Amino acid sequence: MLFRVVLAVAVLVIFVYGLVDVIRTDARLTRGISKPAWIVVMIILPVIGAVLWLLIGRPRSSAPAPRQYSGPTAPDDDPDFLRNLEIRRRKQAEAARLKKLKDELESKGEAGPAGTGSDGTGEADTHDTGDVK
Repeated sequence: MLFRVVLAVAVLVIFVYGLVDVIRTDARLTRGISKPAWIVVMIILPVIGAVLWLLIGRPRSSAPAPRQYSGPTAPDDDPDFLRNLEIRRRKQAEAARLKKLKDELESKGEAGPAGTGSDGTGEADTHDTGDVK
């Protein structure tokens, strides 16, 4: 009685393992017959099909083939996105620095004598404002 139970469990385990392995294997890597044909063989002949799959149909390499994802990657995995993000951050920091410097120069220019440039010569300062002398 115990022998029959152990045998039935072993057959079920071999069948399920073989069927799952066939389903998860890439269709291009199966040997012998096509992947759908292996699934049919597994269903019709559970134990023999599983043994044949493990001996004949399974891919030879023990390492799984690397999957090629054609879909979009996450932004933190995309080196181009990260590079552009860093460039954008540097440009914003530089723009903020230049704006601060411009505001400081304008505030110094307002504090100078009326009608003269910031250097006191009477001519407009053309360095940062774009005014013509």
